[in-house]
Amino acid sequence: MSLIKSISGIRGTIGGKVNDNLTPLDVVKFASAFGTWLQNNKNKKDLTLVIGRDARISGQMVSSLVSATLQGLGIHVVDLGLSTTPTVEIMVPELKADGGIILTASHNPKQWNALKLLNDKGEFISGEDGADVLALAESEDFNYAEVDDLGKYETRDDAFDIHIRQILNLPMVDAEAIKAKKFKVVLDAVNSTGGIAIPMLLDQLGCETVKLYCEPTGHFPHNPEPLKEHLGDICGLIKKEGADVGIVVDPDVDRLALIDEKGEMFGEEYTLVAVADYLLKHKNGVAVSNLSSSRALRDVARAHQSEYFASAVGEVNVVTLMKEKNAVIGGEGNGGIIYPDLHYGRDSLVGVALFLTHLAKENKTVSELRAGYPAYFMGKKKIELTPEINVDDILSQMEKEYRNEEVSTVDGVKIDFENNWVHLRKSNTEPIIRIYTEARSQEEADQLGDDIIAKIRSLIG
Repeated sequence: MSLIKSISGIRGTIGGKVNDNLTPLDVVKFASAFGTWLQNNKNKKDLTLVIGRDARISGQMVSSLVSATLQGLGIHVVDLGLSTTPTVEIMVPELKADGGIILTASHNPKQWNALKLLNDKGEFISGEDGADVLALAESEDFNYAEVDDLGKYETRDDAFDIHIRQILNLPMVDAEAIKAKKFKVVLDAVNSTGGIAIPMLLDQLGCETVKLYCEPTGHFPHNPEPLKEHLGDICGLIKKEGADVGIVVDPDVDRLALIDEKGEMFGEEYTLVAVADYLLKHKNGVAVSNLSSSRALRDVARAHQSEYFASAVGEVNVVTLMKEKNAVIGGEGNGGIIYPDLHYGRDSLVGVALFLTHLAKENKTVSELRAGYPAYFMGKKKIELTPEINVDDILSQMEKEYRNEEVSTVDGVKIDFENNWVHLRKSNTEPIIRIYTEARSQEEADQLGDDIIAKIRSLIG
């Protein structure tokens, strides 16, 4: 399945057949649906949308199709060109626009691209709104503008400056403390737009930046998901350069992975933990992540007399719960930092600024900072079932089986034991149950997953 339509947008591989892959016709149809949906829901004639793209090879083509389609609907387009997901999110309210479209397939390989849809707050549209857009796309009930009413097109090249200025103006970002440390930073931006934006930020913070894969060519030198197995080059370069820290971002710069001065992974889960540690130390409040994120965030929150809550998986769900609880900090265990004092979206730039402030004020090395956090290890497994087996029944039985433990059914079934946890989620596309575990050792996490699989098989009979 190479074309995936979901409530958060549409993504697929470039080329191939209409409705099977992300072809020009699919791009036009989906951009038309989103533009039409906005027109149907806004009580004003002149609409403006902000668009921006990561550096992937197909980006210019997809961007041209989207902007021309929106103009064809009579919608004005402000094109940021090469940008980041958080920058587009910031610029929608900054320009008082009616929405935005980010052209990125995030951490997917280069053959993928996607349209991600934003409301007038610069936040991802809700599931209900996304379903309406999908229905419009299916019906193709579009009404394009006549020649005198076509939308205008303009470009902006100051979006990164505006984004960075807003970050530096945050009270919890201490640029002077960072400058005093003169940090040496190695950056791997996987040849996408982080290679433009992050060095601009680091320069403002007085850091020396060693660039690795920072040319925005879209030719990703390794798998763009910032996981340990893809990051051998930067780990070696950090040691060679004697750097203080390594920074890795994905192609659209909404996921932040950190590497210590020894070339060892800080752990994607711990990006959010470290930033929360800094913020909650200065302001008691609430931290939020999703149910599949590390328990370390809960531990750190409690250590600061703060509360922790978990949402269903998905950025929209995290943001909804953050607003409900008026959270100080939130995000996802994949390195996604959501800092509401700036905006409600995952943002690697503000993550870098907050982490470096924390590092400067603690007066520790990155490895020393990491050693101060609870050590947890995660496991990921899945159990394949025959199509006739009812996955919901299995999950319901598991909930009953462990009713004496702390159980959440917000998203699948999560069972919190005293020293570890397991989260069971059904796949939307195939008859499998995904099994996430976390424990104090990798062996224990893996064993817990195997034990749960055995329990499920015994229930099936």
